[in-house]
Amino acid sequence: MKKTGFIPLRKGSKGIPNKNKRKMVGRPLFTWVLGEAIFSDLDEVYVATDDQDIIDFIEKEYHWTNKVKTFLRSEESASDTASTEFAILEFSEAINYNFDGFCLLQATSPFTKKEDINACLDKISNNYDSALTVVNTHRFTWNEDGTPANYNINSRPRRQDFEGLLIENGAVYATTKDALQESKNRISNNIALVKMPEESLHEIDSENDWVVVEQLLINRQKKERKPSEITHVVLDVDGVFTDGNITYTKEGEHTKNFDMRDGMGLEILREFGVEVIVMTSEASKLVAKRMDKLKIKNLHLGVKDKYSLLQSITKKENISINNVAYLGDDVNDLTNICSVGWSLTPNNATDIVKQHADVVLSKNSGAGAIREACQFIINYNKRF
Repeated sequence: MKKTGFIPLRKGSKGIPNKNKRKMVGRPLFTWVLGEAIFSDLDEVYVATDDQDIIDFIEKEYHWTNKVKTFLRSEESASDTASTEFAILEFSEAINYNFDGFCLLQATSPFTKKEDINACLDKISNNYDSALTVVNTHRFTWNEDGTPANYNINSRPRRQDFEGLLIENGAVYATTKDALQESKNRISNNIALVKMPEESLHEIDSENDWVVVEQLLINRQKKERKPSEITHVVLDVDGVFTDGNITYTKEGEHTKNFDMRDGMGLEILREFGVEVIVMTSEASKLVAKRMDKLKIKNLHLGVKDKYSLLQSITKKENISINNVAYLGDDVNDLTNICSVGWSLTPNNATDIVKQHADVVLSKNSGAGAIREACQFIINYNKRF
């Protein structure tokens, strides 16, 4: 059964400008669901958009996987009045319905996990024509005429005794090809329900919504961590290896300053069996030369979605993300900072990272912070 994922994005956004590309916990909003889709049971994932910047971003960023593809939406399907069904059918017809199962994923639902996607796919593989995600919310609802809609006011049930309501959260929809061709709708015929946590009911339509959802995501990432032995350490470069300053000449980037003591700290750390990985958003030849000098082979340059790449690395290395320590300093490191087994940051890091890192080091970046972090990891691992 060939299973195709579909993430529709539009360039315009009324409530929050550039919402899909705006950083949510340091990552473009749409990459939260895209990352989960990559590691789900989907065979391929199409991002359908009229935004060339997003297409360029995807083609550059996800070279480490062959699952992600892009589809250029027509102006008509990306208009304010076009329905999602119109975009689905435009895409499906363009690829001649070359799938057995179709999965619609909404970019504005960052709480979606690969397990939710897989659960919906399992339903359409087992006697259901379609499936969607819902939330079981224990809210009392009322009619316009002042009468209760779902409970007896003279016998108010306790929360634990109240069945509540199943509400569509708009996160995941799955359907078979036959059902989609027949109904021209994302769900139809024999429909299955997949429950997601109540937090996934939050919609992102205002700045206040953004703040609430971002904090909930941070809390979720932190709660999923478990103390484990550190086998891998991942480091950012600018603001970690260096003080964050770069000098330029008319030919371009000229110099970065590295601390020799940091290099020795990493050498000692590797003697204790910890693998060193460097991951930076910049594609710098100077960084490549420095890492070659330090004999660090696991180097990733020009990385924008650091969390998805980290997930790919942990899968390839067959380790848990709890076995990873991460050292970063700015907002694009934030998701990793909140997700790994141990997160550390230099004393001169940005306030948002210092707020969420497990350890704020006493040393500044480019001035012994990495050496201090290495010693922390060595001491921490002694308990294992």
